[in-house]
This record gives sequence, C-alpha cells and structure tokens, in this order.
Amino acid sequence: MADDIIATAAEALEAEALPRLREVHADEAGDAAPQALPPALRKPAGAKSPARWAYERLIHYVKRFEDGLEPGEEVAMAMTGGPSGVLRIKGMGYFDPDIVTFYGTDPAGAKTQLIQHVTQLSVILRALPRPRPEAPARRIGFRLARELEEEEEEEAESEPQEDTAPHGPDAAPETS
Repeated sequence: MADDIIATAAEALEAEALPRLREVHADEAGDAAPQALPPALRKPAGAKSPARWAYERLIHYVKRFEDGLEPGEEVAMAMTGGPSGVLRIKGMGYFDPDIVTFYGTDPAGAKTQLIQHVTQLSVILRALPRPRPEAPARRIGFRLARELEEEEEEEAESEPQEDTAPHGPDAAPETS
C-alpha cells in the first residue's frame, strides 16, 4: 500500500535531501558550533517512515538539551492544547508509519503517555528541578542516543554484502 502514496515535488525532494542542522541564537555565545550529526541522522529521510525520522531527530534534541542541564535538573516537555501541562520524559518511541509517543510522569507523579501524530508534533523541552535531587541524574537522551547507535550498527551488519565476483557467461568458474 505504501506505493499508493502521492507526494508533491517538494515532499519528494525533502525526503531525498541529506539532513543538515543550522542554528543561530540572539547571543553569539549561544550559537551552536557546527557539529557532526549522529550516523542515523546523516541518511536521507526517504528510506524512513515519518515517525522514525521524527523520533531520531527528537532524540538528538533531547540529548543536546540535557547536555546543558544543571546537575539538579531533568528534561521535561510541556504540552499544548489541554490541561495536561508538563511530562517528565522517561521514554520515547515511535510506531510506524506516523506516530511518536512519549512516556513519563506529570507534576503530581502520575504515569503519563503522550501519543502524537507526526503532523501535529510540537514539543517544548523544559528544565525542571529533579524530584529527588539526592538520587543520581537519569539522562534519557544519552540512553536513547546509545540505543539508536546500536540499532544503526545492527542494520549495517544485516545489510547484504556486495558480491564482487564476476558474473555472466564469461565469468571464470570457481575452483576449489
């Protein structure tokens, strides 16, 4: 059924474009220095579902956000469009082709899950004081990035190796 999808020329070009990241901030000290993207983000989006592509880029943003947190802070996200408020991020995932999900707790400590369609994705990352500052910080961005790298390595290992042996009627026969 995926072949039945009709894309505009702009969508087709976007799917094949090599990703790049550029940021400019009001204060030059806040400008992000050019950096190498993780391997998962260097490939064109065309081979990925919208959910996976959004998930991988969110991991990048969460990890970078956590890199700037103070020891007593942790990442949370604010939600719009309802009274749900803030979710302390404890996990993220995706469901192909177009759903991204966030797992965590709300300010009262209740278990919370946000299920979001990629076309409606809008995330505000916030730094909140950790509820138990005496406990070690648990950085989800690091774990997500590590899992993504491991998945990337597994996919590379499972790709069929290129057969460089000559083929065709003029190919030399194998000898033992």
